[in-house]
Amino acid sequence: MSMVIRAGLPADVPAVAEIWNDGWRDGHLGHVSEGLVAVRTPESFVERAGSAVSDTTVVTVDGVIAGFAMIVADEVEQFYVAGDHRGTKVADTLLAEAERLVAAQDYHAAWLAVVPGNTRARRFYERNDWADRGRFVYCADTLSGKIPVTAHRYTKQLVTEEPTIR
Repeated sequence: MSMVIRAGLPADVPAVAEIWNDGWRDGHLGHVSEGLVAVRTPESFVERAGSAVSDTTVVTVDGVIAGFAMIVADEVEQFYVAGDHRGTKVADTLLAEAERLVAAQDYHAAWLAVVPGNTRARRFYERNDWADRGRFVYCADTLSGKIPVTAHRYTKQLVTEEPTIR
């Protein structure tokens, strides 16, 4: 298995949108409002993926996109792995890269939001030393405005190398 992490490209949009749509539905259906579900169509993920290419990092396995992360400032805004790559090292590798990208912008901590019912994701982040800081209201962007979503805020302190004094 050949795994490569790289910056997202416009040509990646269809694959990213498909993984995002599938993963979002797995983690959110039954846990968010019907109003949000109604606007999260397959087409909306294509549009959103297209507008966020510059924030996107992808991981490929044998040349095929297996997952992606979108980093905006200190937030791991989106993080999804294709269903057939869950339970492999893809997610761990991609999350480590997301953390590195946040730290490279001189942030000492990263954060992300997870809906309460997405227990698979919550367990994954906790296994990777992210701390649940409690519930908060996340405002999900949509074409018709923001929709409030109850979520858990997860954070992780990032290790930054101290300069060596000589």
